[in-house]
Amino acid sequence: MVITVDTNVILAGLLSQEGASHKILNLVIEEKLHLALTTSVVLEYDDVLKRPGLMVKHQLNTQQIEEILDLLILLAKKEVVYYRLRPNLLDENDNFLIECAFKSNSNYLVTSNVKDFNQNELKHYPFVVLTPREFYQLWRTKNE
Repeated sequence: MVITVDTNVILAGLLSQEGASHKILNLVIEEKLHLALTTSVVLEYDDVLKRPGLMVKHQLNTQQIEEILDLLILLAKKEVVYYRLRPNLLDENDNFLIECAFKSNSNYLVTSNVKDFNQNELKHYPFVVLTPREFYQLWRTKNE
């Protein structure tokens, strides 16, 4: 199963060992899920996770973040996007996630901001947009 994961899910999974986001990260690391990545997604992860305020607040350092990103990249299904999709999302900066999910044939796009993806011109995605909790519950019912 291939999934595209929003930055907010990666961040939540790193900041707390509780909750669905952390469990999803573990499933990726255990290679029970295939994470789809594009250059834009990796750059977004890198930018957000290395923000000084976040690293200090949560006692992470640049080396730890780079090791986590390196592992995710190593395990990921890597894609190159040659075209841009612009489905008029509420947040224009989220379009790169749609592109990644679309190009990788992801089954799911996992985000804590589902509502940001529901109001746009592309109503019939070839993937389902779910919250981390919804996705993890679905994964458990299919795999446990």
